[in-house]
Amino acid sequence: MKKVALLLIVLLGIAHLATLSRCEDDAAEDKEKAAEEDSDDDDDEEEEEEDDTEVKEENGVLVLTDGNFDTFIEGKDTVLVEFYAPWCGHCKQFAPEYEKIAHTLKESDPPVPVAKVDATVASSVASRFEVSGYPTIKILKNGEPVDYDGERTEKAIVERVKEVSQPDWKPPPEATLVLTKDNFDETVNNAEIILVEFYAPWCGHCKRLAPEYEKAAKELSERSPPIPLAKVDATVEADIASRFEVTGYPTLKIFRKGKMFEYNGPRENYGIVDYMSEQAGPPSKQVQAVKQVQELIKDGDDAVIVGVFSSEEDAAYELYIEACNALREDFTFRHSFSAEVAKLLKASPGQIVVVQPEKFRSKYEPASQKLSVKESTSVSEVQEFFKKHSIPLVGHRKPSNDAKRYAKRPLVVVYYGIDFSFDYRVATQFWRSKVLDVAKDFPEYTFAIADEEDYAEELKSLGLSESGEEVNVGILADGGKKFAMEPEEFDSEVLKDFVVAFKKGKLKPIVKSQPVPKNNKGPVKVVVGKTFDEIVMDAQKDVLIEFYAPWCGHCRKLEPDYVALGKKYKGEKNLVIAKMDATANDVPNGNYKVEGFPTIYFAPSNSKQNPVKLEGGDRTVEGLSKFVEEHATKLQQRDEL
Repeated sequence: MKKVALLLIVLLGIAHLATLSRCEDDAAEDKEKAAEEDSDDDDDEEEEEEDDTEVKEENGVLVLTDGNFDTFIEGKDTVLVEFYAPWCGHCKQFAPEYEKIAHTLKESDPPVPVAKVDATVASSVASRFEVSGYPTIKILKNGEPVDYDGERTEKAIVERVKEVSQPDWKPPPEATLVLTKDNFDETVNNAEIILVEFYAPWCGHCKRLAPEYEKAAKELSERSPPIPLAKVDATVEADIASRFEVTGYPTLKIFRKGKMFEYNGPRENYGIVDYMSEQAGPPSKQVQAVKQVQELIKDGDDAVIVGVFSSEEDAAYELYIEACNALREDFTFRHSFSAEVAKLLKASPGQIVVVQPEKFRSKYEPASQKLSVKESTSVSEVQEFFKKHSIPLVGHRKPSNDAKRYAKRPLVVVYYGIDFSFDYRVATQFWRSKVLDVAKDFPEYTFAIADEEDYAEELKSLGLSESGEEVNVGILADGGKKFAMEPEEFDSEVLKDFVVAFKKGKLKPIVKSQPVPKNNKGPVKVVVGKTFDEIVMDAQKDVLIEFYAPWCGHCRKLEPDYVALGKKYKGEKNLVIAKMDATANDVPNGNYKVEGFPTIYFAPSNSKQNPVKLEGGDRTVEGLSKFVEEHATKLQQRDEL
C-alpha cells in the first residue's frame, strides 16, 4: 500500500512538471506572437506613414496635401496646381474643365503633372502660396510659383503651361522699379509722376500687396505715357524712409518731380491702376466756354473753383496747379485762359475765384471770393483759400460730402426733409433761411442743413428720431460730444437760444449709455457711456481701456488674458484695467476712435487727450503687460522687460 501511494505521488509530480513546461512553451509562443503583432503594427505604421506621402489621383488630377506636396514637387520642372475649397461654386464649375486640362497635359510632350490642393485642409501649403481666394491657379516652375490670371479655359491654360514648361523659359523682369540710395533722388526728381512703396521683407501686408502691386506696375508700364511704380526696402534704405516719415509698412507715396503727395487709393491691382491713371491727369480741367461755368453755378452742388490765367506759361497758373495737386481728391478744380470766362467771373488773369451754386447764396455773404496770386503767394496760402471758402454760410450736409466738408466742430445741424427739386425747393429754402438768420451771428461755428432720412441713425443717437417735430436740431461738438435741442416748433429765435446756451456751456451732452454697474470691483472695471469721463479721463490714474463687441470672436478669445491682466495689476492703485461695450455705449471723446474690435488704448494720467493705441502686437498677458509698463506713468512695481 505504501508503494502504491509513493507511485501516485511520483506520477503527480511528473504531471505537474509537464504542465509547467507546457505553460512556459505557451508563454514563449505568446511572446513570439506578440512580437510578430508588434512587428505587424510597426509595418502598418510604416505603411500609414507611407500613405501620408502617397499621391492619389482623381479623374486624372493628382491630389496634393501638406504631407506630400514638397516631396512631389521636388525635382519637377513644371507642375500646374489649383488651390480650391470644396464649398466653392466657382471651383465646382471649373472642375470638369480642369480634368480636361489634366488629360491634355498628360498627353503633351513632355507631360506636365496637373494637381489640386484642398486649401481648407492643406492650410500650410495654401498659406505659403498666399492663397486668399478660390480657385487660385499657379504654375510651379522648378518649385517657384508663376501666377496665372488668364481665362479659365482649357485652351488658355494649356497654352500658358506649355509656354512656361519650355526649357529656355525665364520669368519676365519685374515691372516694379527697385530704388536705393543710389538711384532714388534721380528717379523721383525726373518723374512726372511715380508711385513708391516703402516695404519691409518680413511684413505680411507687404507680401500680400506684392503680387497686386506688380500686376499694376506691369499694366501701367504699358500705358501711354507709362506711369512707373517703384519700391524701396525701408529696412535697408532707412535714411530714405526716415526722410519721408515712413513709420509703418507698406507705406505708399506719390512723387511728382520730387515733390511728395499722399497716396489714398486702393491696394489691389485694378484699384491702383484706376487711381494712378486719374492721378496722372491734370488736377484742374480747362473750361473754354462761358456756358460751362454758368451751368455749374446754376445746377451745381459744390463750390465752383476756377483759376483765371493768361496762359500755361503764367507763373500763377503753375502755382495754382501745384496747390491743386495735393487737394485733387477733395475738390474739383477748373481753370480758364478765356477773357469771356474772366468777364463772367469779374476776375483778372492771376486770380482764383470760388463761387457757391445759386441755391446756396444768401444776402449775408458775397457772391464770390477771390484770391490774387502774387510772387509772394505760397502754395499753402492758396490751399487755405480753397478750404476756407469751400462751404457756404449754410450748406447741405450729405453722406457724400460729410467727411470732406463738414468735419470741423462745433457743427450745428438742422434736420428736416430736404429736396431742392423744383416742386420742393421753396419749402427747403424756407427753413434754410431761418438757419441763415442765426448762422450770420456765429461765424465761429459751422452751420448745415441735413436730410432726416440720410441721418436717421444720427437723429436716433440724439434722441430725436421720434420727436414729432418737422425740424430737429443737434450740435456735434469737439471730442465726440453731441447736444440735442429740446423738441419744439422751429424758428430762428428758438435756434438762436439753443446755440447761445451751447456757447455758454449750459447744455448737457447726449450720451448713449448702459446703466452704471452697481458692483464694479472686479479685476476689470466696466466702463459705460456715463462713466467714461469719470474713469478713463481720470487725471490721477493710468487706464488701459478695451472697446469690445459682445459678438466679436477676437474679443471673446482675449477675455481670459484680459481678466488675468486685471488680476495681475489689481494691487496698483493708480492703474485701471477697463473695458467698454462700444456697441451699447457712446465713446464721448473723439481721440478714442473705435473702428474695429477689440480696440485697446492706454490713457496715461498726464496725457488723456493723446491715448496710445495698441497696434496689432501680442495680446497675451505678457504682451499686454509689456504695453502697459512701457507707457505707464504711475506704476509701483514693474516686471523685468
